Amino acid sequence: MTDVAEAESLILEHMQSLSSVVRPLSETIGCVLQEEVLAERDLPPFNRVTMDGIAIKFNDWEQGLRRYHLVGSQGAGVQPLTDIKNSECIKIMTGAMLPDTVDTVIPIEQVTINQKNVLVESKISISKGQFIHSRGSDRKIGSNLLSPGNLIGPPEMAILASAGYSKIKVSESPLVACISTGDELVNLEEKILPHQIRSSNEYAIEASLERHCRAKVTRENLKDDPKVMLKKISDLHDKSDVVILSGGVSMGDYDFVPEVLNKLGARPIFHRIEQRPGRPMWFGISKDHKPIFGLPGNPVSTLVCLTRYVIPGLQHAMGLHHKQPETTYLAEEVVFKANLAFFLPVKLKAGRNGISLAHPCPTNTSGDFVSLAQTTGFIELPRKQNRFSEGTVTKLFRW
Repeated sequence: MTDVAEAESLILEHMQSLSSVVRPLSETIGCVLQEEVLAERDLPPFNRVTMDGIAIKFNDWEQGLRRYHLVGSQGAGVQPLTDIKNSECIKIMTGAMLPDTVDTVIPIEQVTINQKNVLVESKISISKGQFIHSRGSDRKIGSNLLSPGNLIGPPEMAILASAGYSKIKVSESPLVACISTGDELVNLEEKILPHQIRSSNEYAIEASLERHCRAKVTRENLKDDPKVMLKKISDLHDKSDVVILSGGVSMGDYDFVPEVLNKLGARPIFHRIEQRPGRPMWFGISKDHKPIFGLPGNPVSTLVCLTRYVIPGLQHAMGLHHKQPETTYLAEEVVFKANLAFFLPVKLKAGRNGISLAHPCPTNTSGDFVSLAQTTGFIELPRKQNRFSEGTVTKLFRW
């Protein structure tokens, strides 16, 4: 069997990069950037005022002047006033462009204005250039703002818009075929019998893929019939970038997925991982070099394997920069005697010192998906250790 780190490495090694596409900026939230973004102008593009107040010459202040003659008012988005002379000042608003003939801003709360006369509090201390966001102090024109591999979120959207990018090259959304197998599965619209269960894995998989990868998912339920599975999986494979199967990958008489994939010409990379839950996971590459994930059918196992391996694999194919795993602290001791990596559902809660702690939320079995409600994700406890004390640092994977 394969260990967790090796399984992760093998998946990343065999993921093919997705193609890129140019999209309107409004359609790129959650996409992965595929081009360099450069500053259109200096940022900020002018000396920008950061406080409502009056603008003066600092030299006047240094010479002891505390009373000024008000000669105008300037808001944001207008041409700056000119020819401000010694002992004169202007009212100026946050966001305005600072005129060249003044160099310091005093907050409005520290002055008294009586028509054209402005009196500044005598006891305050000011410094030259205060409350001014200097031109180019963030970035210079032509400098790099974002690089390929950046995930586009709210800050990135603001950067792209400020740089004038109405369209941008991003990775394509992956087309994913999500196939649940099993004679016991019943669709939502069907009448259910006592020996059957509602098919739910594909909905959880679709939700995760849409949340983390903007994937376009095709859902399908298949009975345990190798001939039907062979035809349907082949058809869905041809229309997709990635195939994800749930169920049928273990060692039972009705676990036909590895056999069917073999007949389709898929090459297995590994089958079974030294972990719990999700030990029977299968991963391989089709004859067209498309990745195929065979996830165990028990719902907890499905979600754990999806989160731990499939989502990072797809994000890698989308060109997303590698992210270091998030870590947290165990809130209490955990004992796990099997010589396997242990993926334990947890709920994060702030401790007395404000640091988030991982509180174990074990499930009854790997079929107990109801217990996952309100959990944050799961932690990874490594093999070859059976006791993990309170405060142990662990990797955290969010759903």
